[in-house]
Amino acid sequence: MAGLGAYCKSANPALETAKHRAHIENGWFTPEFIDLALTQIAEEFLQKDLLTAWTKTYNLPPNPPVQKTIGLIMAGNIPMVGFHDLLCIFISGHRQHIKASSRDGSLVKHLVGWMTARQPEAAEYIQFAERLNGCDAYIATGSNNSARYFDYYFGKYPSIIRRNRTSVALLNGQESAAHLEALADDVNQYFGLGCRNVTQIYVPENYDFVPLLDAFKKYQHLADLAKYKHNYDYQLTLLILNKKYYMTNGTILLTENESPFSPISVLHYQYYRPGALPPALIQNGENAEIQCVVGQPIPAAANPNNATPDTASQPPAVIPFGQAQRPRLEDYADGVDTLQFLRDL
Repeated sequence: MAGLGAYCKSANPALETAKHRAHIENGWFTPEFIDLALTQIAEEFLQKDLLTAWTKTYNLPPNPPVQKTIGLIMAGNIPMVGFHDLLCIFISGHRQHIKASSRDGSLVKHLVGWMTARQPEAAEYIQFAERLNGCDAYIATGSNNSARYFDYYFGKYPSIIRRNRTSVALLNGQESAAHLEALADDVNQYFGLGCRNVTQIYVPENYDFVPLLDAFKKYQHLADLAKYKHNYDYQLTLLILNKKYYMTNGTILLTENESPFSPISVLHYQYYRPGALPPALIQNGENAEIQCVVGQPIPAAANPNNATPDTASQPPAVIPFGQAQRPRLEDYADGVDTLQFLRDL
């Protein structure tokens, strides 16, 4: 796997061709973001020391007692988004039948082809298929609508079925310019299409948005892409027609909205009172919509609306600015431990 990591960062002509094909097939997969995805996979997933430390805690046997066939349905919102699942299944020793997304098939198939060319026995463990009949377990990622379909067909099997999620950021008004530029990465990388992209920010009352908008000019080049500019113009028109207050730096639109999900080119914001966390961030059980929270550490004493001990919860864990799209091996989607699920099969 470490060899694959080195290949992901190489300038190999075959890889360059696969990257170009991926861009042609999906206009949202720009060369900038394809390279970003491959670099993240290489540096955060495919390092020997990281893989060794990660798997050591699971006490995985050299060969699983009972080898299963896992049906894997990949999403296609950002480049190679399903690679972590592929890696988990491969590491667990089970076989996998993959239905790649029509929006993100070239790269994953190319990387698997590179693996099997150098390790032919791996071809017995990783196969691509259009239909996933007869599998022993399933891992499927999609929208809320597709999740209902997955539940209907796969619910009777051991399964992990993922739905729509997004991420938010908590600001205290004391962020440095470097913090805000890093937040720009969390918001704008992959055009905000990933579940780890920040699509809503929580800010204190009387927050000054000017430094934030200035920092976000780091991504003003996105407006040069026709697909992105079309979304920006469309969302701007809606805000004007509906007489909604908004702010913009010419590339991104900020508007007050309770929903954590925002359209491409739009960032929602909400105010919160000093000394109290936004209610949406309090973990009273699993939050089905929020993948991760970006910002600076939240004081443990923060307690929204003076909640009583029976209803108060610990504030959520927060990841640093700029790290939303750099998940580690142990950062499982939806907080469900995929490798443990596979081990326990």
